[in-house]
Amino acid sequence: MNDDWPDYELIDFGAGRRLERFGELVLDRPCPAAVDERKQLPDAWREAVARYGGDRAADGAWKPKPTKWANGHTCRVPLGADRAMTLGVTPTPAGQVGLFPEQLSNWRWIAERTARLVAADPDNPPRVLNLFAYTGGSTLAAAAAGAVVTHVDASKPSVALARENAERSGLAEAPIRWIVEDAVRYCQREVKRGARYDAVVLDPPSYGHGPKGEAWRLERNLPELLGLCAELVERAPRFFLATCHTPGVGPAELSAYLSDAVVGHCGQPPADGDIWLTTPAGRKLESGVYARWPR
Repeated sequence: MNDDWPDYELIDFGAGRRLERFGELVLDRPCPAAVDERKQLPDAWREAVARYGGDRAADGAWKPKPTKWANGHTCRVPLGADRAMTLGVTPTPAGQVGLFPEQLSNWRWIAERTARLVAADPDNPPRVLNLFAYTGGSTLAAAAAGAVVTHVDASKPSVALARENAERSGLAEAPIRWIVEDAVRYCQREVKRGARYDAVVLDPPSYGHGPKGEAWRLERNLPELLGLCAELVERAPRFFLATCHTPGVGPAELSAYLSDAVVGHCGQPPADGDIWLTTPAGRKLESGVYARWPR
């Protein structure tokens, strides 16, 4: 058990797969980052209540079907300073489970940064824009600490799940705007309207499509989106966090994107690094990269 997060554990990984515990559920899923690794606990894999077949997410199906084992399971996520949120464990046809546990340290960073701003000026809570917001982990981390949040995702089902997570977390009445929209298109409109935000969080996919078929490719579209975000924070964000999971885009590259578009003139470069999940035995599984400002 992870004493820092009792409801989640990376049990083992290897041979292109990962074995995880979400509350009482033990799940076996594909993991490209573990292709060249060896499983260390072969007996533990027999404990999985379900397995997603295929070598990659979206290549297979859950066995047994989620209707036989996914019955309202949740994970309580501790955010520090007596703050927490509760996220549903929701298996998808693409092999996801409705939350990304590797984001825990970033969720806590968002909550801590937000809390500082609220403490400094309680009458003017920070306005946080969360793009590619999925099922709301970053949104709820900011809201739990007192932010006014705009949650933007192109997937209507994901936004619906995020709203359910807000209810589970006691944040149904928090000041959150729920927007189903393409991130670039939304930001373009906000710039034209003269909207302003204090902070931005984004976790863009490598590729994807908006609700009206808008194509997204990270290497092609991220600089434009960051440029729009820079206008929305008037190139002076109170904080800014970008994460990604795109092959070929490492911490230095993501940090350079952020510096060039948003914070390069601020006198301090972003902090950047790899995102890891760690087993109780100390084995580390690479799970993406981040760049965030201030350091």
